[in-house]
Order: sequence, then C-alpha cells, then structure tokens
Amino acid sequence: MENAEVLLIGGRSGVGKTSVGLEVAARLRAADIGHALIEGDLLDLVHPAPRDDPDRSRITERNLAALWANYTELGCRRLVYTNTASVLGSEERLFTRALDGPRIIRVLLTATDATVEQRLTAREQGSELEQQLRRSEFMARHLSAHTPPDAHRIATDGRDVRDIAARVVAATGWATGSTPRGTCDEGHTMGGFPPG
Repeated sequence: MENAEVLLIGGRSGVGKTSVGLEVAARLRAADIGHALIEGDLLDLVHPAPRDDPDRSRITERNLAALWANYTELGCRRLVYTNTASVLGSEERLFTRALDGPRIIRVLLTATDATVEQRLTAREQGSELEQQLRRSEFMARHLSAHTPPDAHRIATDGRDVRDIAARVVAATGWATGSTPRGTCDEGHTMGGFPPG
C-alpha cells in the first residue's frame, strides 16, 4: 500500500475546524475520493488523566493508531484530522508514529478575536466560556508563531464554509488527479456507510 497522507486542519478554538473538516469530507465524498475523518479533540477525553500520561498525549496516540489501523484495513490511506495544535511541528511525531510516516499537509485556519468571541459565545453556553476565550487567544498567538512555514493559512472571518473547504481541498492536491483517487477498497464500508 502507498504511504498515507494526512490533512491536518488546525487553529484556535472557534475558528471553524470541525465545520470545515466536515465540509472537506463532504467534498471528498462528492468527488469519490476515499478518506477517513478524525476529530482529534475526541481522542483524549478521559478523566482523570492517566497517572503516567498527565497531558494525555500517549492515549491520544494509541487511539489514533487504533482508529487508523481500522481504516487502513479497509484500504484507506488518506486522513482528514482536525485539532487545534495538530499543525505544529512539535505534533508531527504523533502522525509519524501512528500513521507510519505519512505525507503531511498542514492547514492553519485563522480568525480575528472578535469573530472567535462571537462564535464561542454562541457555542459555549456553560461555565467554560471565559476559559475558552482566554485559551483561544493564547493559542492564536502560539500557532501564528510556531506553525511551520509550509502550512497553508486560511482566514475564516466572514467566509462561507464551502469556500473555505474548497481552498483546503485544493491545498491537498487530492482532487486534481495528481494523486490516486482509489484509497478505500470498493467492497468495504465504514460504520455502515459507503467508503468515502
């Protein structure tokens, strides 16, 4: 099997990573381009943190490797992965180990503080809004300073998710015919859905 390819969609909280990831997956399905989609924020949701893994990085890697093993068993070799910090160079080893040295495409989504505050205020109705806003502001600065220069940077302010997703898919080269389209075996299904 060919080496895996992973599209990392990163960015601060409230920038639209999940919405863009879902729209990217919809576009890839419509173009019959095989892929899997993983929301990285869900891979470490365990409390309390394991004693020997306080930042939950090892459980994240184990869960990613387990999911990817299931998808590769189906013949998939393309992954769309959304997570705030996934685009950082320091996170590359996670994908190198779990996906066995994939080609990595980084997309950093950006948005202004005002846009993010509006989105998070609409989304976070509970007690964690203030914490989310502070963390998002910190991560915006951190991501801006530490995301490798090969990352595609796409602003999401005032833009339709379909337009953003089109730019993200274009950054992969997956829909141009420059890379093989058939990435999941025809006869398999993922979670009861056709390969896609």
